[in-house]
Amino acid sequence: MSPTPAFRVEPVAYEIGRAELRAVRDAVFVLEQGVPLELERDALDPVCHHVIARDAAGQPIGTGRLTPDHRVGRMAVLADWRGKGVGDALLLALIEQARQLGWRELALHAQVSAIGFYARRGFLPYGERFSEAGLDHQSMRSVLDKPNVVETRAAALAAMLAMIAGTRRSLYLYSRELDPGLLDAPEVLAALRRLATHGGEVRVLLQDAGAPQRALAPLLNLAQRLPSAFAFRAVEEPGDRAYPSAFAANDAGGWYFRPLGHRFDGEVRLGDDARARQLRATFEPVWERSRACSEYRALGL
Repeated sequence: MSPTPAFRVEPVAYEIGRAELRAVRDAVFVLEQGVPLELERDALDPVCHHVIARDAAGQPIGTGRLTPDHRVGRMAVLADWRGKGVGDALLLALIEQARQLGWRELALHAQVSAIGFYARRGFLPYGERFSEAGLDHQSMRSVLDKPNVVETRAAALAAMLAMIAGTRRSLYLYSRELDPGLLDAPEVLAALRRLATHGGEVRVLLQDAGAPQRALAPLLNLAQRLPSAFAFRAVEEPGDRAYPSAFAANDAGGWYFRPLGHRFDGEVRLGDDARARQLRATFEPVWERSRACSEYRALGL
């Protein structure tokens, strides 16, 4: 496997980096995506905080900016550099700049194809989709260093994608019946498949093990094909069965907690080790006293 090409991300003042910023953005937005030049270049640029990514030779390969109204914008990566971590590094640099500026929240308008990318860094969608410069967009936002409120299924999907993407190795799911509408969503299944095929492990506690089997839940089919990565247990103790909530927690400080397990609304946060440990400590003893899902053995689980 060839090594990932070297690049660096750094802040740049607009008056100094204008030509390089425009070169990347013109290539991506104007030439590639057909955005009119007069829309791409706006009056905000001189008052924004900009970051630029450069290759090992110092050539510009990616851009991003923070606007005065606390928005991420003009995220662009040259085609040859996509899929190599440049966009993620740009976004992380902008989030860190926002923290240093004392901002409490960031928002953005994501192209629909990039919703998953931003979700993995804690941004949740809100509102209806809309057209901007002829392209479909979705508003997204993230509260910095505090839990983000999850209110809709779209936000719940983004929260779960963030949990899975942030997992180093172990993901813990406490669910009533594999959460129809959430754990059967194609994008969530694809993320779980990536985790499982890269050495991850997923432990699932269920209050009703029969319902997913009767419903032919897609996650059971995925687990059948990757049995070493998935383990299922069913809650039996009356006190455990009375637990009203559901949650996902990973081994990297991420958590998504729902006070009522049959609903999607709740809170999500990345990088909160204390709360993630607390949820894992809730999970572990229940896991130990729960039964293996013997009814799944016919499925090879």
